Amino acid sequence: MEFMKEEIEDTSDREPSRIKHEDTEEQTDWIEVKQRRHEVNEVEEHRKIKTSRKKAKQLHTCSQCGKSFRDKGVLKKHMRIHTGEKPYTCPQCGRSFIDASGLSYHLHVHSGEKPFSCDQCGQKFISSSGLKSHLAVHSDEKAHVCSYCGKSFSRLASYKQHQKTHNEVKDHVCCECGKCFTRACNLKQHQMIHTGEKPYKCSYCDKSFTQSGNLKSHERVHTGEKPYFCSQCGKSFTVSANLVIHIKKYCSVSE
Repeated sequence: MEFMKEEIEDTSDREPSRIKHEDTEEQTDWIEVKQRRHEVNEVEEHRKIKTSRKKAKQLHTCSQCGKSFRDKGVLKKHMRIHTGEKPYTCPQCGRSFIDASGLSYHLHVHSGEKPFSCDQCGQKFISSSGLKSHLAVHSDEKAHVCSYCGKSFSRLASYKQHQKTHNEVKDHVCCECGKCFTRACNLKQHQMIHTGEKPYKCSYCDKSFTQSGNLKSHERVHTGEKPYFCSQCGKSFTVSANLVIHIKKYCSVSE
């Protein structure tokens, strides 16, 4: 009986020691796992820093306005805004463009082709982007809200253009005189002063104009069209400005 008692006592003494040893092994394994995780995280962090530096080095920055581009070709095309270079020329009217897509779009003006049609009102467009922008007219949603004045816009391009009026950003610079504009179209129109270009030609006489609106107004002299009517006396005018003057100063009925 004494021998059995001793044996039992010996067994009970070894059991806590074995459990303690297993706990130590588990702790050691957990420390190793944490160390490995830390090493992996360090490697991943280093890789991210290296990638971001590489991307920063790859950016191509415009020397005129500071805008950056990942593609060197895009920067080259962007620079034409500042230099005024237009290497793509229309074979029909001689008008020039910054890129091939601009010329391609313009050629539809001559052909009259408008392959993109609005399924809500039937209005047709030269490009899919033109149709996409137009569709916002049918939607009441105006997701782009100005943080300065609260004005909202359905088109992102209109919103961005509006923001420039608050920020006073004029990133379109004339290479001839240095005058700056918020819109590329305004710069383009301004540059005609330097080039003498008048691309809009009257189909009835030899006169030509820098703006399509001026051509339309002029051609009404030949056609006799007077689309602007005075609601008070019924008198009509070729241009809206003359109607405004008439209402303010000369219309006796409105008085």
